[in-house]
Amino acid sequence: MKQVSILFLLTLSLILTGCATTGSASPSEKRSLVQSMKSNTLSKLYTKKPDVKTQIANSAGYAVFDNANVNVILASFGGGYGVVKNNLTGKSTYMNMGEAGLGLGLGVKDFNVVMVFHTQAAVNRFIEHGWAFGGNADAAAKYEDKGGALVAEAIADQVTVYSVTENGLALQAVLKGTKFWVDSELN
Repeated sequence: MKQVSILFLLTLSLILTGCATTGSASPSEKRSLVQSMKSNTLSKLYTKKPDVKTQIANSAGYAVFDNANVNVILASFGGGYGVVKNNLTGKSTYMNMGEAGLGLGLGVKDFNVVMVFHTQAAVNRFIEHGWAFGGNADAAAKYEDKGGALVAEAIADQVTVYSVTENGLALQAVLKGTKFWVDSELN
């Protein structure tokens, strides 16, 4: 019963956190929140994997997303927001994301994703089409600075993806699809 209470509190916390970033803030305030999330995420990733800083500096562009994910036995749902930075043009494109999947899992986690685009075509393809489909298997048990979760890394289609767990308790093996799309309000 105690585990159910913890899971409920984590779910409620993630929902309220998500509402805080999408509430009645002005577009300028929302962009500022996204940029702050990006800076914090990159700082944490650079601490854990310092070589990523050089990789991003030498890339065509990169994206940073904040995602909350809920797994309930056979279904997985998530959503978030982020920004793509085109290193060639200097332009930032604000985007949203949503995901759904099927597989075994139970838990809630808040994590950040950093994508490093190695070619300009990869940056353009992501902004224009934004789909991702794949499998995911992980375990995370982290709250603030306590617990542990791996910094996961995957490379596909001229993009390197890093995932850093912020908070959550989850055990999952899921086949899922993720859709990224341009945020019309913030661009």
